[in-house]
Formats: sequence, C-alpha cells, structure tokens
Amino acid sequence: MPVTPLVLINAVGLTGRLLPFAPRLQALAASGWSRSMKEVLPAVTCTAQATILTGKPPSEHGIVGNGWFFRDTGEVRFWQQSNALIEAEPLYVTARNLAAQRGESFRVAKLFWWFNQGAAVDWSVTPKPYYAADGNKAFGIAGTPQGLTDRLEKVLGTFPFHTFWGPGAGLPCTRWIARCAADILANERPDLSLVYLPHLDYDPQRFGPSGSDMPRLVRELDDACAPLLDAALSAGARVWIVSEYGHCDVDTPVYVNRALRAAGFLAVRPGPFGEIFDTFESRSFAVCDHQLAHIHVRKPVDVAPVADLIRGLPGVDLVVVGDERAEIGLDHARAGEIIALAQPNAWFAYPFWIDDRSAPDYARTVDIHRKPGYDPCELFFDPNLSWPKGRVIRRLIRKKLGFRTLFDVIPLDASIVRGSHGLQSSSDQDRPVLIGDGPPPSSGPIAMTDVKCLLLDALFANSIS
Repeated sequence: MPVTPLVLINAVGLTGRLLPFAPRLQALAASGWSRSMKEVLPAVTCTAQATILTGKPPSEHGIVGNGWFFRDTGEVRFWQQSNALIEAEPLYVTARNLAAQRGESFRVAKLFWWFNQGAAVDWSVTPKPYYAADGNKAFGIAGTPQGLTDRLEKVLGTFPFHTFWGPGAGLPCTRWIARCAADILANERPDLSLVYLPHLDYDPQRFGPSGSDMPRLVRELDDACAPLLDAALSAGARVWIVSEYGHCDVDTPVYVNRALRAAGFLAVRPGPFGEIFDTFESRSFAVCDHQLAHIHVRKPVDVAPVADLIRGLPGVDLVVVGDERAEIGLDHARAGEIIALAQPNAWFAYPFWIDDRSAPDYARTVDIHRKPGYDPCELFFDPNLSWPKGRVIRRLIRKKLGFRTLFDVIPLDASIVRGSHGLQSSSDQDRPVLIGDGPPPSSGPIAMTDVKCLLLDALFANSIS
C-alpha cells in the first residue's frame, strides 16, 4: 500500500508561545498534536536541520554549526550546501530504502532546506548565486531536475533573492517558497516534501523578539502557508510542522577574536583590502556562530591559557574543553578544541580587527561565504550612512555598466543586533515545536533526535501491506 504523502514545513523560529498567532497552523495542532522540542546544541539552522533529518546528535552527523574550520584547507567556511557533509543517513535515504524493501518507490522534494546539493531527492530547489571570473555575482536558484527552476520562475516570477538574506530580508521569499512547494506538490505529487520557510528568522534577530511585532510576523507566516496547505488538502497529503529554535533578546556582543588577538594568539595578514584572518599563523582563533563559539587551538600547551582567557570575557557563560565536549554533544573532529557558550543575553561576534579602518572590505558587505563567522549585522543597513538605499542604487548602476563595485552598506558595530539564538531555552513555551497527526508521542518535550523516527512511523506504520 503506497504511503500517504506528507509535507514537513520547517517554520524556523516558531515556538509554543507564538503558535496562537498562527490560526492555520494552530488548527493543525488542534486537530492533531503539538509538542515542544529540546534544542540541539548549537541551536542554529544547519545543526538543527541535520539533527532533524538524521535523528543523530552533532557528534555523529558532524554538522557542528552553520560553518566550521576545515582543517585540511585551513579555511573557515559557512553555509556549505553539499549533502555529503552530513555524516549520517538522512530521512529521505532511509525512507527510500524502506519503500524499496516493499517493492515501492518513494519520491522526495527538498525545497530550501540546507545541504541540498547532491541530496538523494527527486526535486530540489535552493538559493545559489552565479559567480563570474571578474568577481561579479548574480542572484539565482539551483535545482533538479534540469529545467525545474526555469519552469518555477516562469510561473511564480523570479525568486526574490534579496529578501532571503541581507538588509532587505523579509516576507516575499517565504511567500515564493510556499507557492513553489504548492506547485511541486500539485504537479509532481512527491511522497515527502521538505519545505523551509524563513520568515520568522529576520526581525527577531534584528530587534529581538521583544522589539518585534511578533503577532503580525507570525500571522504573515501563517498567511504565506495558505497556498501550500490548500495544495496539501487537494493532494490528500498530511502536513507536519517543525521548527529549529526560538529567539531571545540580547544586548552584549562578545568579541572573542579581538580578545585572542590582544593576547597574542590570533594573527592577521595586512593587505590592500584590509586585514585578512590568518588561520595558519594563529595559535588560536574562534569560529563564532550566534551564541556558541568553536575556539581552535593549534598547540596543546595553549589550551589551558586560552580557556582561562575565554572564561574571563564578559558575556561568556560556559567553557568546555577536550573530552568535556561530549557533555554537550559536540565531541567531533570539526568542533573546536574549546567550546564557549554565551550568557542568555549575549552572543559571539566574529570581528578580529582592532581598528575599523583595517577591517577587510567584505566586512561592510553581505558576504556569507568569505566571513570567518556568522554576521547578523548583514540584516541591517549601516545607520551612519545618510541614504544607504541610494548607495545601493548607485552601486547597481555601476554594476550594470560593467564596473566592479562593492555594496559596502553593512554596519560594523555589532551592538545594533538585539536578537539571537543558539542555546537551549529554559522554558517549554520558547522552545521549537513539532506539530503532527496520528498517534501522539509521549507527553512533555521530545528530543530533536526523535523527529526522524516519528516521521518514518507516520509515513510507513499505517501503510504496511
């Protein structure tokens, strides 16, 4: 007996406290069940998604953050898309194998979830700009099978890439992704659709949840889901909702790399485009990712003094070293020799330069792959610029005329950021949620590592011939 199609919507940032503001999603919970989930550490997008898909902790699937230090190349890389980076079997592979054992096919659509490229799925769509040899960049999306993204953009319009990340990040991309998923569900009928909707990840980082109009934002997300929910109803598909984390208010950026540099552990290379982060010559440096930092230490003799230095920084709550990393599920080769967790009101900022005049040129731009850490300042226009949008317009004109240009409109002052995530919440109401139907799991919070098994039970338990 074929499985009943299932749509899994990843509504990042949705919590039990916010669910009442989403009438459609609340109705799904009322007709089925809803549970809070204990966050994985770090509670960030790539780690959470890998945990949901594999049912394993970071110590086993290897996704220790949104980015990490690649020891073989000496580079810090964030937001990599290769599915091969996940070191455990994902949901779509397990489901396909189970279906094959019964002599059935199992088809999957993976839409804007991370680690999309090379994934064993039938339809995929993911953001992927084009990079020219002269340093130019053009927005774009990539997908499979060939021709899918062209067809989608012909029907839905060009994907609004500038609203997926950067100062213009907002609702249009979530609306587009939901309509994209509805189109694929109606025309292709996948057995499993993985749909990532990022709308609640922007203003709560910019202004903090207390500084954002959360009822409006959640209602906008709920409205954006409407075409997808309608398509699911028409296709006879079940709909589950999952989230990755909730947001918290912050007021203290921790400049851990500046502290390491001042103490003589971190080295830079001066150059014509500002100072460059030098991992080869540094005795220690930090890969900053929201409220967690991986601190890499080249020589064992430096581990203890670096750990003591980090413990003494204002805003740092916990420092774990070596084998202690197993206590938080991060004993993996990709993790730092030292891991630091921020206090609930603090977060780790990546800057390593001391004087802003020496900042690398990419620091004032949206450049998620070049920066050696996560930078939420990319969600803002620099308030010191008199007309930043006009600056962007002038840069666009220069770009269209064929000149190289730099979209240098991003602030360097991390104190502008008022929201973050990455830690485990002390309140069930502020934890991510899982909404499903069918037999409910045990009462109380569930572990994020349980989601994969729950989904497989939902797909196959009631369809065994």
